[in-house]
Amino acid sequence: MSETQRARLIGMTGSLRAGSYSNAVLETLAEKFAAVADFTIWDLAPVPPYNQDFEGDKRPPPVKALLAAIDAADGVVLCAPEFNHSIPGVLRNALDWASRPAFTSVMAYKPVAIMATSRGPLGGARCLEHMKVALDSMLARVVLARECIITACADKVRDGRLVDETSLGFACGVVEELLREIRLRAGASRAAAG
Repeated sequence: MSETQRARLIGMTGSLRAGSYSNAVLETLAEKFAAVADFTIWDLAPVPPYNQDFEGDKRPPPVKALLAAIDAADGVVLCAPEFNHSIPGVLRNALDWASRPAFTSVMAYKPVAIMATSRGPLGGARCLEHMKVALDSMLARVVLARECIITACADKVRDGRLVDETSLGFACGVVEELLREIRLRAGASRAAAG
């Protein structure tokens, strides 16, 4: 990918709720980066619970579609609320599917940006930490950026968009680092090929 090419990003949240704050963050980021990235927000509702009996060619169609989209993307953006001090089940389930086969999955070496939302003043940090651990186990590359935890998000989201400028600055910073990582990887690949 050159400086002028558009990055292909796929975003996923850990919430299926109408009016999800995490979805609002991703929708806002998709708009902010529309000039430089094709940002698809993936609906995880159709993805069934992970079942090892249905790996490989036996994967259900919604899982095959998700994995193909991740594979085609230059990078992944994850934004999730903290559930029970950890990753919400819907996102964890998608990551479980995407992590197979172990160490050679579509997530292996894929650049990933992570952020968390919380209605409270303290939540999100444990979700973020657990995402790092899970992504590390599947060899995904979490981009180096300032941590982005959007607390008290009920006051920072309006009409389905993140409107708090400070929080938006942190979120945009994480995505900018993701795009930088994607460009660096593309440049290294061109150098190796040429």
